[in-house]
Amino acid sequence: MAISDIAAYSHLTQQDIDALARELDAIREDVEQSLGERDAAYVHRTIKFQRSLEIVARALIALSPSRRGLALGVASLAFAKSVENMELGHNITHGQWDWMNDPEIHSTTWEWDMMGVSSQWQYSHNYRHHVMTNIVGVDDDLGFGVIRMTRDEPWERVHLLQPLRNVLLAVVFELGIALHGIHSERDRAEGDQARIAQTRSTLKRKIARQALKDYVLHPALSLKRWRRTLVANAVANLLRNLWAYVVIFCGHFPDGAEKFNPEVLTDESRGEWYLRQILGSANFRAGPVLAFASGNLCYQIEHHLFPDLPSNRYAQIAVRVRAVCEKYGLSYTTGSLARQYLLTLRTIHKLALPDRFLSATADDAPETSSERKFRQTPARAV
Repeated sequence: MAISDIAAYSHLTQQDIDALARELDAIREDVEQSLGERDAAYVHRTIKFQRSLEIVARALIALSPSRRGLALGVASLAFAKSVENMELGHNITHGQWDWMNDPEIHSTTWEWDMMGVSSQWQYSHNYRHHVMTNIVGVDDDLGFGVIRMTRDEPWERVHLLQPLRNVLLAVVFELGIALHGIHSERDRAEGDQARIAQTRSTLKRKIARQALKDYVLHPALSLKRWRRTLVANAVANLLRNLWAYVVIFCGHFPDGAEKFNPEVLTDESRGEWYLRQILGSANFRAGPVLAFASGNLCYQIEHHLFPDLPSNRYAQIAVRVRAVCEKYGLSYTTGSLARQYLLTLRTIHKLALPDRFLSATADDAPETSSERKFRQTPARAV
């Protein structure tokens, strides 16, 4: 089942964990002190690139006389949307660029180009997910409320539909994120019906605005080619959704991304929080282009350790974090994108079945592990 004693699972003493915290704090301090013009130039350059690419893409969709030009336009628009959502929207609303004090590029003012409302997502993601990472029953991102990702969640017949739910979630991932945010806001409101109604109204307006932009305004601007633009926008949104889904799932659900019981939060030290982020996250290997396309979320471990440090620094941070993990004997979970996704798919399909059909123990399965496995006779993991 999920981890209840992080120190026992990692075989570290409290002194080790405190030392780990000091080393990771030092990494943070070094990066914060070195932030400057090169980092600011990076985010400004990224914004300019993304907006220029979107303009070119929409022009190709509306004006290109060939199917090849149309396909290039759709692919470019999907890429522009992905960059806006992940390298810009996701990272800016994490506060990664707040140190610049730029009123446009700030976590309190940026509204990303998708159905979800930035402020609603910030609570569900920045707080409930990043602070309570992989806490069973607390972190809403653990299966997004529709997929069983750990044996700590009791099996129900509805989980037999899990493979289909997974496909549907990938297709409508943008909407899933939006509804995910409002679910968390509803919990935060604690029965305040007026506040809940206002939250729903805000989300409805955002969804309507997005639909109007992509499926009415831009097709209308294409005049006689409005049908072509309508379909192209829908395909670009679908491609963006699928890519965002793959990136997020590969960072959170491959083998080695551990889950935790709520009791680990009791008197949790900073070092234990750092340790939980390392144990509960997973990377995938990527070169500069793939890293940029994923919003640098190929460095999910580094992102969870330092969610408010600029994403363009994660590659250099990863070198130091990996060295720290090796020093303390901690797993640094990584692999190719394909491998991480296939492992995630295996877990999704396995846990669609009742536990009696699973042969590994609940404490030593590839997708769910705990400190109790060290007190058991090893079982074959499937």
